[in-house]
Amino acid sequence: MSRSHIVRRRMVTLGLALVAAGVLLAQQQFQPQVGQAGKDVVWVPTPQVLVEKMLDMAKVTPQDYLIDLGSGDGRTVITAAKRGLRALGIEYNPDMVDLSKRNASEAGVGEKSTFVKADLFESDFSKATVITMFLLPDINLKLRPKLLDMKPGTRVVSNSFNMEDWTPDETQTVENGCTSWCTAYLWIVPAKVEGTWKLAQGELTLKQEFQMISGTLSTGAGKTSISGKMTGDQIHFSAGDTQYTGRVNGNNMSGTATKPGAAGGTWSATRAAK
Repeated sequence: MSRSHIVRRRMVTLGLALVAAGVLLAQQQFQPQVGQAGKDVVWVPTPQVLVEKMLDMAKVTPQDYLIDLGSGDGRTVITAAKRGLRALGIEYNPDMVDLSKRNASEAGVGEKSTFVKADLFESDFSKATVITMFLLPDINLKLRPKLLDMKPGTRVVSNSFNMEDWTPDETQTVENGCTSWCTAYLWIVPAKVEGTWKLAQGELTLKQEFQMISGTLSTGAGKTSISGKMTGDQIHFSAGDTQYTGRVNGNNMSGTATKPGAAGGTWSATRAAK
């Protein structure tokens, strides 16, 4: 047998060995199992149709930065990245992190998606504009104070589990193409406005329960009860027959006031020093 035949045979043998090794590696790659144990929850994937609905509810745009808490196989992050967002998945299981990276690469969104192995309770997700999650109710409640401290207007979307007395701003259930875990809840982090505010015409005293507000408006004409709601940094409340709308910017807020049958006017208020 000539030397060239021997070299060729060795190359074929090496090639077959590499193929066999690749097949074996693929067989050995981690494959998640529904119900597998995790640090705080078992893994159950969010139905893809609900992933899409959650992103729709959050009104995501390519300018958003999404962080998925407990990102599992990476499907929410990958779906967000396909919509042009930068997205990060936080996952405690290192095998799931590796799986997510492979899935993102295969989907062609590796540059827009990042996955890290980390503990949710030790992670900083304050820079996100959208938070998604599929966690248990007690974990949602533990995370709630941190979520409420995020920038006003941040959208938080949860699969199936709510935040108890923090009422969702929106709830939607997918009926077509989904058989379980088909309800999504949306919250919009409200600006913190509780306290006393000074207006040109008097004083506004506000109490706040998550996004709902109540209190009194005191002017030269007397004291009027108010009720209203925060939507991110947007404020809306009624005092008697006058409707106030505006925007909160730290210790200042301003907007317009309208009354039936009368021309609208502007108003502004400054938070009183404690």
